[in-house]
Amino acid sequence: MVVLQTRHLTLSPCSPEDRTDFIALERDPEIMRFLNGGHAIDHEESDPNAEFLMPRGTEPHVWTARRTANGAFVGWFCLWPESSELAEIGYRLRRLDWGQGLASEGALALINWGFGSAGYDRISATTMAANQASRRVMEKIGMQYARTLHIDFPHPIPGSEQGEVWYELTRTEWDTLSSSDS
Repeated sequence: MVVLQTRHLTLSPCSPEDRTDFIALERDPEIMRFLNGGHAIDHEESDPNAEFLMPRGTEPHVWTARRTANGAFVGWFCLWPESSELAEIGYRLRRLDWGQGLASEGALALINWGFGSAGYDRISATTMAANQASRRVMEKIGMQYARTLHIDFPHPIPGSEQGEVWYELTRTEWDTLSSSDS
């Protein structure tokens, strides 16, 4: 993994020193609202296949985001490989940093790295259909709505009845977007 620099952010491979900041994100009920209804996470019972949702600073595909100007913690971004051709992008930011375009800025940096350096052919993202803010980020970075799945969760949270939405971006679409930005 490399360090990625954007206008406002520095994305560095996460480290164990980031653990406290990562856990603080999980303790904010508003940040966790669309992930588990805003409840505290029981790490003993969490899904081991979803470790990218609860990084602890040792994950190989998670970047810690800090403000370039002062080093302040902003959140984390991940580009989790599903296969050699497909990766899933994810992000979580402190509430203090919402609404400033930082999620789009960091996610776009990972999209560009994923297609330009990591060699992925497709990058996907998913969120609850009700999570309009996250959906806007996906659309801003060029991802296209792909489908909605209705999943019968054992413990549904408010909004889950609207389903889970998938967004995707292919290398060909990214090439077209990148060449139009030039």
